[in-house]
Amino acid sequence: MNEPRAAYPSPLSIPSATLHDYVRAIWEQAGSAPREAELVADHLVAANLTGHDSHGVGMIPRYVASLRDNELKLNLHAQVARDAGAVLSIDGGKGFGQVVAYEAMEHGIERAKRLGICAVGLRGAHHIGRIGHWAEQCARAGLVSFHFVNVAGDPLVAPFGGTDRRIGTNPFCAAFPRSGKPPLVLDFATSAVAFGKVRVAYNQGKQVPPGALIDHDGQATLEPKAMIEAPFGSLLPFGGHKGFGLAAMCEIFGGALSGGYTTHAETLGTNHAIVNCMLSVIINPAAFDAPNAEAEADAFVEWVKASPLAAGTESIQAPGEPERAMRARREAQGVPVDPATWRQIGDAALAVGMPAEQVDRWSQHLQ
Repeated sequence: MNEPRAAYPSPLSIPSATLHDYVRAIWEQAGSAPREAELVADHLVAANLTGHDSHGVGMIPRYVASLRDNELKLNLHAQVARDAGAVLSIDGGKGFGQVVAYEAMEHGIERAKRLGICAVGLRGAHHIGRIGHWAEQCARAGLVSFHFVNVAGDPLVAPFGGTDRRIGTNPFCAAFPRSGKPPLVLDFATSAVAFGKVRVAYNQGKQVPPGALIDHDGQATLEPKAMIEAPFGSLLPFGGHKGFGLAAMCEIFGGALSGGYTTHAETLGTNHAIVNCMLSVIINPAAFDAPNAEAEADAFVEWVKASPLAAGTESIQAPGEPERAMRARREAQGVPVDPATWRQIGDAALAVGMPAEQVDRWSQHLQ
């Protein structure tokens, strides 16, 4: 039975630039070089700005716990394990995913511009965060990309027809650049909701949408505590067997083909680390005999958006438009952070040695 909801404090708000400075300061305090701290802050705050709070600054406590477990490794870089021309195998070494994934994409971008295509297998990176960030990096270089990701050894999702957690949230992402226009960016977890969104709901005292969770008995529930408090339940795949099938291919393409590992009894994690493997295919559209590709893409988008609107719908949005609208709003109004998450970030800052008075000073910027 779903329990009545208690009243929770409203989210706080903080200017994005200030939040960026705080995140950077936390990681410099923890021992990151300035460039690493900047890349981590860039990524986490950008996730919040686009509305993906599940992959934003709320991840800091988990990262600090992983650092204390000696799992997250600071100041490491992407290492090319094998160079086969249009195929690169890159080892992340559990370095900050926000660094090693950035560097892996830079390798792939350079190679795709030169050869027309590059497949990058990134293995063993610590959490690489919002995958759309990497597709947007490729799109800014004028390149098409698609990405298959697994969350190795960290099952949270029940398979279609199953009742316990066997698969990661395993995101898929794709982006198509357009000259003079924002790219089309599709980015989603193959679970009905990302685990981080459940964490956010738990901290905010909210329920999750129907069809997202089952409890430890395999029964449907709306309560996020099923994923946070023992005995643990499971997320469900989106779209039934279709989401499960895509999650399975993300597991195999991202985890196995990259040279990393997949989730099974021998690879289950026992600490706070989040390990990602990613297969990225990066393509230079100029390499195709398709001079009208952008015009055809734009014509399709215009055709779709011209559909008569269903009742209660304000507009039809192309992939990436909701995130851009959210970013504009939050850049103007500040980034909302619920009080529980803010306290957890402060505790993490203290845990890496930031003085209490300095942590308190950051709270003075809350609105």
